[in-house]
Amino acid sequence: MPGTTRRSILKTGSAAVAGASLGGTSLFGSQSPQAEGERASAKNGETIRVALVGCGGRGTGAARQALSTEGSVQLVAMADAFSDRLEGSLAEISKHVDAARLDVPEERRFVGFDAAQKAIDSDVDLVILTTPPGFRPMHFEYAVSKGKHVFMEKPVAVDAPGVRKVLAAGEEAKRRNLKVGVGLQRHHERKYQETIRRIHDGAIGDLRLLRCFWNSGGVWVRKREQGQTEMEYQMRNWYYFNWLCGDHITEQHIHNLDVCNWIMKGFPVSAQGQGGRQVRNGMDHGEIFDHHMVEFTYADGTKMISQCRHIPNTWSSVSEHAHGTLGTATANRGIVEVFGGDKWRFRDENPNPYQVEHDVLFAAVREDRPHNEAEYGAKSTMTSILGRMATYSGQNVRWDDALKSEIGLVPEAYAWDAKPPTQPDESGLYPIPTPGVTRVL
Repeated sequence: MPGTTRRSILKTGSAAVAGASLGGTSLFGSQSPQAEGERASAKNGETIRVALVGCGGRGTGAARQALSTEGSVQLVAMADAFSDRLEGSLAEISKHVDAARLDVPEERRFVGFDAAQKAIDSDVDLVILTTPPGFRPMHFEYAVSKGKHVFMEKPVAVDAPGVRKVLAAGEEAKRRNLKVGVGLQRHHERKYQETIRRIHDGAIGDLRLLRCFWNSGGVWVRKREQGQTEMEYQMRNWYYFNWLCGDHITEQHIHNLDVCNWIMKGFPVSAQGQGGRQVRNGMDHGEIFDHHMVEFTYADGTKMISQCRHIPNTWSSVSEHAHGTLGTATANRGIVEVFGGDKWRFRDENPNPYQVEHDVLFAAVREDRPHNEAEYGAKSTMTSILGRMATYSGQNVRWDDALKSEIGLVPEAYAWDAKPPTQPDESGLYPIPTPGVTRVL
């Protein structure tokens, strides 16, 4: 079906979400105005045409899950900064997906810093945004301005200006009846849903304390290769630079923080904590910490103790725990225990939540049901950024002040010969945030 016949004409106009941008460098420069049209939902008999923006491991997985949803769906465009990543992703997807669901000819394989714009501008209905998270706010804003439904991975930003941009674009998506999914897949996992429902129903009484952890030995390192510019090196090794990743408290630990926010039905009002680099502190480890410990405080005084660590040969745990006046709950294991009483454990089927989140999103598109996860995705992202602000600065940081921060992490320009925000010294080491010195507000 030609793209022009899949779009209905809007009767009421509005300013483009790009016009409401909250500042910072835009990869797209001056964005074109919104077309005067609400995005029409694809009906059950129509093909949902998908673009993948960001062809790493998570993007490849998300594309496979999108192409495994019910109904007619096709991957028709792909974009990545690097051609080898794009071609490798397409080859991997091809191994697992019916060929009829793939239609990505050479002319719709876009590479470079402008690849995302080209893919979003293609004749597609839904865009999967899975680049490093530093690009997420501008990609999401642009996709919404073009009337596309969106699935975007977590976190949705790496700084407060980016969070505000996502919140504004999320509201615009609601106004335009666009469906938005965010990759905090625990919200679509039956084990978590049932455990947290019991907590909300009072199974462990009044909440007194939350604890959450993402402690592991760390993730991959990609060595610097001869001939790389600094921009290419950081893009390849994106996990270790805050303008791309936001530190592992944001890129990874957001999952656990999000679960605690879900349990609390709200977001913290302040945070204080400490962190640093003890083991993963070489030139290959960029500028991020290898451990964070944060005490978050909610509006009613309830505390959340948060810990994340990237240090080999230490205690590993990826978990969330709630303590109440009547008992405790371990959300990741689906366990609720009453003091001196019953112990409940989730034992039902637990479908893959990564698949379920796409099933729900694509069903919402086909059935034209409300579906917008942008706000809680942005605010759980902000929770992780708040924690990083506390550990980097050594200060007690309030949510309201953090969200208003104008300190952005984006580079001045996006080009292979441009300078990223952080530069190495003559020994190849990067400046590290220093509590008591580093400014976050």
